[in-house]
Amino acid sequence: MITKPVKHTSGAKIFAVLCGHGSAKRRCGGVAALASLTILAFLFCQGCAVGPNYRRPETPEAQSYTREPLEATVAAPVTGGEAQTYQTGAEIPAQWWELFGSELLNDLVRQAFTNNPTIDSAHAALRQARAYVSAQRAAFFPTIEAGYGVSRQSEPTGTIGPTLESEEPIYTLHTAQLSLSYALDIFGLNRRAVESLLAEAEMQRFQLNAAYMTLAGNVVTAAIQEASLREQIKVSEDIVSASSRMVALVKLQAELGFSSEIEVAAQETELAQAEQAIPPLRKELEQTRNRLAVLTGRLPSENDTAAITLESLRLPQELPVGLPSRLIEQRPDVRAAEAQVHAASALVGVAVANRLPQFFITAAYGGTSTQFRRMFADGNRFWSITGNVAQTVFAGGALYRLQKGAEAALDQATADYRVVVLEAFREVADTLYALDADAKELAAASTAEKAAKRSYDLTQHQLEVGYIDTLTLLNASQAYHQTRIALIQSQAVRYSDTVALFQALGGGWEADSAPKP
Repeated sequence: MITKPVKHTSGAKIFAVLCGHGSAKRRCGGVAALASLTILAFLFCQGCAVGPNYRRPETPEAQSYTREPLEATVAAPVTGGEAQTYQTGAEIPAQWWELFGSELLNDLVRQAFTNNPTIDSAHAALRQARAYVSAQRAAFFPTIEAGYGVSRQSEPTGTIGPTLESEEPIYTLHTAQLSLSYALDIFGLNRRAVESLLAEAEMQRFQLNAAYMTLAGNVVTAAIQEASLREQIKVSEDIVSASSRMVALVKLQAELGFSSEIEVAAQETELAQAEQAIPPLRKELEQTRNRLAVLTGRLPSENDTAAITLESLRLPQELPVGLPSRLIEQRPDVRAAEAQVHAASALVGVAVANRLPQFFITAAYGGTSTQFRRMFADGNRFWSITGNVAQTVFAGGALYRLQKGAEAALDQATADYRVVVLEAFREVADTLYALDADAKELAAASTAEKAAKRSYDLTQHQLEVGYIDTLTLLNASQAYHQTRIALIQSQAVRYSDTVALFQALGGGWEADSAPKP
């Protein structure tokens, strides 16, 4: 991790602030010496910092994501059934959702990036972390305070004489003072603190990237789910319509003596079951639409977006699967975990420095007089320079234990980083295997749907000519409509798992900047 260099304030500027200009500058040699000493000490301290220097954790040197190479999926002659090939080494585009070829989908993602408060929260967290870095950097410079006080005093005259040259017992005293204090960062306590906060800011930056990636994935997945549910509802309504016609037909046949009451009851049962399947689908559809509304920063009642259909989506046929060595750089959660290791490493240095002596320089320059305009006249000025060192001699072992705790936190952060890395590789492998299985499942579902449709058509024709009874047609009808539902679900799964692959690979975000709405 590259840290930004600290900007130094020149000794001349500090000198001018402390001493003023003109003749006053020539008469504050002690403060000038202090300013020069402070600058020299500041520059000297920049090369020393106790504690471990950060070293990037070791990462696995994987050559592939899966045990056996996967080159392409099988194809199926339906929407979303195209064969997908894996482009090893290709980079994922930052706007990967555009690969689905739906402008409605692209618009939903843009709305989410613009309106979702999660993004605002992540941006605020990043600004906060950067503000803390700037605040901690202020400790590199002396603290200068200016003060002015006025008091009305009366000195006793019965025991001691007045202290003023005028021998007046009652007087007004004006005092102006410029104070300087500086903690010498001899052992790098402040430098390690700044280093830790910089790492925390880096972690927030990667978490911002992760927020964009997760939000985009959730929006696309919800849109696919909505499209799937709409298709399932449409098929279920077709089932209800067909079942209603069958009930009317069977009742007519029963009246003519060609069907029994058992057949009528069986057909009515199928109709009731078909009608029963629709309300849960509608409930899930409305909940998905509500979720999509919230993801795009709107209230559920304000969701008036056009419906996306599976037919309007294009399945990406060339999947840009980056090299395993790039996964560590590409995944924002992995980079965030690495930044956490860096922060923990720097805090070990803070804990070590806290056990060592602390050096301080303080100084004061001012003037006092009974007349405001003569505070800095000859004989009324004062100044002081103090240097001290403080070393904790006994604290019940607290500082030592704090160092051991910081070292344990570093070990924990390193172990957590390894967990995140392993999980990242697992997620990629899981999605690659899932896509391969999805393609095979969709091909089988397509074959089953076609076979069931042919069986249903033949059975319906045989019923019309009187070769079979209605129960046989009922079984064929149930099988056909079940395969239609299964086909739609398999199509949606292929789209959703393609989204999961893009997310598992890191979403295509560049580490240096979050994607813009």
